[in-house]
Amino acid sequence: MHDGVRSMQRLNRMLLAAPLLMLALAAAAAEPGPIPVEVVEKDGAYRLLRGGEPYVIRGAGVELADVAYLTAHGGNSTRNWSTLYADHQTQQALEHGLTVLMCIDMKRERHGFDYDDEEAVAAQFEHIRGEVMRYKDHPALLGWIIGNEMNLHFTNPKVFDAINDISKMIHEVDGKHPTTTALAGFNAELVELVTTRAPDLDFISTQMYGDIVNLPRYIDETGYDGPLMVTEWGAIGHWEVGQTAWGAPIEQNSSDKAANYLKSHEIAIASMPDQVIGSYVFYWGQKQERTPTWYGMLLEDGSKTETIDVMHHLWTGQWPENRAPRVQRLELAGKTAPENVTLAPGQRVGAHVASDDPEGDALSYQWSVMRESEATQSGGDREDVPDVIEGTVMDDGDGSATLIAPQNPGAYRLFVYVHDGRGNAGHANLPFLVN
Repeated sequence: MHDGVRSMQRLNRMLLAAPLLMLALAAAAAEPGPIPVEVVEKDGAYRLLRGGEPYVIRGAGVELADVAYLTAHGGNSTRNWSTLYADHQTQQALEHGLTVLMCIDMKRERHGFDYDDEEAVAAQFEHIRGEVMRYKDHPALLGWIIGNEMNLHFTNPKVFDAINDISKMIHEVDGKHPTTTALAGFNAELVELVTTRAPDLDFISTQMYGDIVNLPRYIDETGYDGPLMVTEWGAIGHWEVGQTAWGAPIEQNSSDKAANYLKSHEIAIASMPDQVIGSYVFYWGQKQERTPTWYGMLLEDGSKTETIDVMHHLWTGQWPENRAPRVQRLELAGKTAPENVTLAPGQRVGAHVASDDPEGDALSYQWSVMRESEATQSGGDREDVPDVIEGTVMDDGDGSATLIAPQNPGAYRLFVYVHDGRGNAGHANLPFLVN
């Protein structure tokens, strides 16, 4: 009697569980799986295929910025620099129809890692295997970047042996997504190093800034005829510009940067459609790197700069309906940055920015003074934000301001932000010395 009751109870539980089991199986069947991505060559032209169809990357480097804003301007792909925020990034990409070129962070020689240490290299390999297993089947995954600028300030070529071992592992456990490594610069020595020590990679990637206009010539000089991706490009680098007499790098204003983005794309990316299989503009967000405005396409308050207008045009073929203010010139004490503005402590001088708005929107101005950055980091390593010196600059309206030089001698930088009240802004800055 008891056995019969238990049998009936088991049957009832099975009947009750059956609909839930069917729902779970249906949900699993409906869950999107990995979409195969490959690089193909036909008649000397390379193409990226995703799901068997040509995939044209309209990409930007993104960490935690609003990707809905990216898609609104025509972007379709993001790249990152590690898997630190990868859960968020892949989920956001899936929700907004984007892909993610996933960067697997590797330890760098310039930070003290030794690629002769076989035990440490093996431990890194196993950690990376775990990260690959975690994301390899995500439907938004486009491919893998194995290490970012591992050639920057390196001496040990074994780092590329490690990259090759990781690439082989990825091809074994994944098999649906291509691999690359992102190089700082492009020259014959690098190409030789990568093609001989890391031949398992599917293509080479390069990251260049002001020098990117020379990329077509570099490719000709090296004789490299394989597929290439540009995984970072954008503003002229702080190491590539002129300096003041006291060594402060002179940053372009937002309009000059926008013009440089357009020129760089036309000369170095659009001009080689059969070899460049994609590019990611830097940086869809805001960061401190020598200044708070040098590389970010957005300001800290989320305002859009003119560089985004340019990318909107390149990605969609049209300019946005409302464009960012244009900046022509910033002066302090009647001088521009290359004229080496030097002030006495407490000296009162005028500042003026020449700007206008494409739609005639009313402009407002925000001024500030910061200490000059003393950072010496490279490769985008984290920097501290310099102190803001309060009470040193007053807005006089209509693009003019009065600056009272700080009492403490040293290097400083004047910033101005030009807002149109529509979420867009221009910016400029000018280094000056108090002695």
